Amino acid sequence: MIVGDMMLDVYMDGKVERISPEAPVPIVSVTKTFSRLGGAANVAQNLKALGAEPILCSIIGKDEKSNDLTSLMLEHNMNVSGIVKSNERITTTKVRIIGNNAQMLRVDTEDIFDLTETEHDSLITKIREIANTENIDGIILQDYNKGVLTEMLIKEVIYIANEKNIPIGVDPKKKNFLAYQNVTFFKPNLKELKEGVGISSKDNDIEGIIKAVDLLHDKLNCRYIMTTLSERGVLIKDYETNTAHHIPAHLRKIADVSGAGDTVLSVAMLCLVCKQDAYNIAALSNLAGGLVCEEIGAVPINKERLLEESKKSNLQ
Repeated sequence: MIVGDMMLDVYMDGKVERISPEAPVPIVSVTKTFSRLGGAANVAQNLKALGAEPILCSIIGKDEKSNDLTSLMLEHNMNVSGIVKSNERITTTKVRIIGNNAQMLRVDTEDIFDLTETEHDSLITKIREIANTENIDGIILQDYNKGVLTEMLIKEVIYIANEKNIPIGVDPKKKNFLAYQNVTFFKPNLKELKEGVGISSKDNDIEGIIKAVDLLHDKLNCRYIMTTLSERGVLIKDYETNTAHHIPAHLRKIADVSGAGDTVLSVAMLCLVCKQDAYNIAALSNLAGGLVCEEIGAVPINKERLLEESKKSNLQ
């Protein structure tokens, strides 16, 4: 089960051959427009691509873009039973304008206020129903600060997961960073980690990062903390075995980092529910995150390519 902010990613791709006479900005002559699943929906499509059966629980608008989102999910044979449509907000849409293979501009249309009481009640009812009737192996909370993951909803979902002994993984954002207590797996980036525990952004060596991770563990009491370090790879610490691993990044031709964090969390949580150790969780998810950065836009991981690359890296 994935709970969080889902969105529609729209791409307008074309060529830039001149500057506008109206303002010093490039003119993009659009040659193609396409849409992809974004946010928590991208997590779901990554899990689907890897052979899992994701159930996405979220609130979106009752508008044209919401129909585009659910239609895209159905095209990917994904379960839409956990999606709630609301008259109280619009569907988050990100339009990226790409010229000559480079992103020129992004236009966001969204409501980012917290769920209303009515929206909260509708969504938590869906989540409880699915948790009680489906064989859920893991729960992912994917937070983009768009209002779905309120502090109250976070606590209720964690309670449901712990009551049913379901592992729960989190991709946090700053607003409710310390609300995710007693989860299984927590995946901040380095900036979020340091802001979350209130330490200097200058201390970037691995020992310093591990100290920050330990401070965070004291606040959250989770088993795994995996920090993404951009071009330096990932660092994971397993507090049950008290072991830490730093996995360097693989050299890649980076085309677009959109959705890489979604892929990393998807692969990491799938590894976790398949009883992999901390090293394999970090190494495989790090590898997958790098692979999707070679593509334009938020794309799901290619399972065959991930398998091929993992064999090259001597991963089991």
